[in-house]
Amino acid sequence: MVSEITLRRPDDMHLHLRDGAMMRAVLPETTRHFARAIVMPNLVPPVVTSRDASAYRDRILAELPADAAFEPLMTLYLTEATDPADLVAAHESGLIKAVKLYPAGATTNSQSGVRDFEKIRAVLDAMAETGVPLCVHGEVTDPSVDIFDREAAFIDRVLDPIRRATPGLRVVMEHVTTKDGVDYARSGGPDLAATITTHHLVINRNHILAGGIRPHYYCLPVAKREKHRLALRAAATSGEARFFLGTDSAPHPDHLKEHACGCAGCFTATNTMPLLAHIFEEETALDRLEAFASINGATFYGLPLNEARLTLKKRDAAMVWPEKIGTEAGPVTVFDPGFPVFWHVSE
Repeated sequence: MVSEITLRRPDDMHLHLRDGAMMRAVLPETTRHFARAIVMPNLVPPVVTSRDASAYRDRILAELPADAAFEPLMTLYLTEATDPADLVAAHESGLIKAVKLYPAGATTNSQSGVRDFEKIRAVLDAMAETGVPLCVHGEVTDPSVDIFDREAAFIDRVLDPIRRATPGLRVVMEHVTTKDGVDYARSGGPDLAATITTHHLVINRNHILAGGIRPHYYCLPVAKREKHRLALRAAATSGEARFFLGTDSAPHPDHLKEHACGCAGCFTATNTMPLLAHIFEEETALDRLEAFASINGATFYGLPLNEARLTLKKRDAAMVWPEKIGTEAGPVTVFDPGFPVFWHVSE
């Protein structure tokens, strides 16, 4: 029985750091274990220009813990007014690594997102020509579509037409939550990849709704049926290069989660790596954890692999992590998987 594994220091290819006091509080939870992270641009106001991205990166770097070896990988928020020239220049300079597409109204701070996909045609063409990856929040916002069907509908109505109309466009299907998403990612060739979150490997929709509403399990895209969770676990632990870790760790203060209209998001930065070791061990796939967390994402984005290492050890005593992270905006609850975890990051 394996009780210790060492892997390249992992990357989080989908992370929310927020800004200001919240960022200052949660940033150390990521830098403790991760070497790099693709940082989401859905601030208020959003990160829409190269100047915005440069300023946001500077704010992150200014708040890094003194001993942190961490690189924020910046993104731009795609709007119907995005300047293709500014976007391409930001990517060619190394300032940004990707552009994020939010359908307007799909999730937290997505009001500035895209409503008319024809209006971003020139931007997508420029991205395909220059190799800029497009990260997509894959849900339609049509109120007639059931919330549990919005990912599948997005693939059919939006993503597949975009990819057919824009050959060569590199796309990351962010936080896939369905077997439909897994199957589509597998159909797309080397220009299509998908991130999978920690929490979607653990919870299904029963965790949110059965026996009472549990707001700290509510996320978008919302967790689906058990068959979809199992499809995600099979994909994550498969070793396939198209699947890699993007935690979508999303901090919200408790008073906004435990609310009549609570915020969507699970905060998993603190305990993702022990949770992944637990999951991969259950799937008899510990030898594939490094690919999922440390190699596949970097390879898709054309980044050098991290040389630093991280070791996880299985111990007799369960891991104990803080129930909450204190912030000036209020406490943030750390994701609770609902079972003991015996894997620990060796500090």
